[in-house]
Amino acid sequence: MVLSFCDKLILAPMVRVGSLPMRLLALDYGADIVYCEELVDIKMLQCRRVVNEVLQTVDYVAPTERVIFQTCEREKDRLVFQMGTADPERALAVAKLIENDVAAIDINMGCPKEYSTKGGMGAALLSSPEKIEKILKTLVNGISKPVTCKIRILPTLEATVNLVKLIERTGVAAIAVHGRKKEERPQHPVHCDFIKAISEAVSVPVIANGGSQEIIREFQDVEAFRSVTGASSVMVARAAMWNPSVFRREGLLPLEDVMRDYIRYAVRYNNHHTNTKYCLCQMMRDQLESPLGRKLHATQSALDICEVFEMTSFYESCQLSQEAMKVSLNINGQETVETDNEENLNVIQMAVRFERKDYLPQVTPKMFLLEWCRKEKLPQPVYCTVQRSLDKFFRSVVSVNEKKYCSTLWDKSKKLAEQAAAIVCLRTLGLPEGKLGEEESNLVRKRKRAVQDESVDVTDSQALLNGCC
Repeated sequence: MVLSFCDKLILAPMVRVGSLPMRLLALDYGADIVYCEELVDIKMLQCRRVVNEVLQTVDYVAPTERVIFQTCEREKDRLVFQMGTADPERALAVAKLIENDVAAIDINMGCPKEYSTKGGMGAALLSSPEKIEKILKTLVNGISKPVTCKIRILPTLEATVNLVKLIERTGVAAIAVHGRKKEERPQHPVHCDFIKAISEAVSVPVIANGGSQEIIREFQDVEAFRSVTGASSVMVARAAMWNPSVFRREGLLPLEDVMRDYIRYAVRYNNHHTNTKYCLCQMMRDQLESPLGRKLHATQSALDICEVFEMTSFYESCQLSQEAMKVSLNINGQETVETDNEENLNVIQMAVRFERKDYLPQVTPKMFLLEWCRKEKLPQPVYCTVQRSLDKFFRSVVSVNEKKYCSTLWDKSKKLAEQAAAIVCLRTLGLPEGKLGEEESNLVRKRKRAVQDESVDVTDSQALLNGCC
């Protein structure tokens, strides 16, 4: 089915915001079409396409192993891939690479930011109508999916109308128009009259963009923006970034509910925590100095974010589900995105995590394991820790008495990963690990005496200093 751009409510392409979690959330709330953030042609051409069986996604992975673009079956028929390009042949190569995973291809001709305009992309294309024509014609004739473009208005209405008529002749399926000039910013009024004139000048669907805050604050305002611009459809950017439930016909949801909905998708699809944090901060806006905002600002991982929003159990269940899926895929002989090497197949594994609050303050599982090895006259434990490229989390394998142990859960620091590996070893051997409520061991008693001795030394030293004064 060919994607139609008539009478649609659309999530705009937004850098750092338009990743998979936000797109799925917008669809949940009522958006008809979603655009991904602008992705540059050269970067995409370096990627390899990977079917991620664990997450049930299609990932485009850079040579650095970073996922540049991720999509899933749920959005396939409603996703527009926005490309940054200034070269017809590169644009066509990317479009052919991506077209079976998306519903349409869009060329960014409106972004005025330097990351987009360098190399002649984005709004820089507005001064090169010949290049615009060549890029769009090459795509329209070269792929089976609809092609669109997103522009800003030119200094005069006449020049703008002439440009969109040229674009219409290339055979595009729709034209999105941000009603501001390239030097104008959100604080400048949107030129609804320009969009209206464009809508009247061409027969191709026109998508109105730029009405956030000034006009669009909630769903009911969308129709007002459509009416004043005469456009076929409306594209929402900042209003959706601040609260994606703007797409709900029933009205806005409380912001914390929206943020939790977003986090569920972010965790479910392993969204990088820095991107998740950025999007949540955009939603909070002027509430970043609130107690919740300060806690969010201090987070350093997806787990930290879930702890702030009291969603730790959800995070843990997702991690366990993903690990179980990996094990299942390995059993079935299928390829996983992140395969274990042969050496790790012989590792004793458990889904455990070291939570400092659950353990005695004086000792750690690593200390218990080291003490036991010394008592048994065994070589001390050896930890081998690796970092996952996707989210920078760690997992450690500890070798003890020619056997290896590790947790199936990944941790936000090397130290936590090593403690988790030690816990797996201790539990397998049936040894104490220092949890609260365990019977007091010799190691705990020794540590307590050491702490008491240190306290005495400090007290004596302080008394001596006081005497000197």
